[in-house]
Amino acid sequence: MLNNIGPMGFILIAIVVLVLFGRGKIAGLMGEVGKGITAFKRGVSDGKEELEQQVAEDATDVTPEAEKDKV
Repeated sequence: MLNNIGPMGFILIAIVVLVLFGRGKIAGLMGEVGKGITAFKRGVSDGKEELEQQVAEDATDVTPEAEKDKV
């Protein structure tokens, strides 16, 4: 379906969107999209760090399971 649009079709769609919503709303929307992408990337990196920290803790804890239950 999108194979037939071509570059002129995308330009026409961009012009229609610009006319309908105006420059201000589109700029605000793009700012919010940028903030969302930044928050997503931050969440992914925080999750990755948390997993790496958990793996490091598990690797340093060499106490056998039977002794862990007694403590």
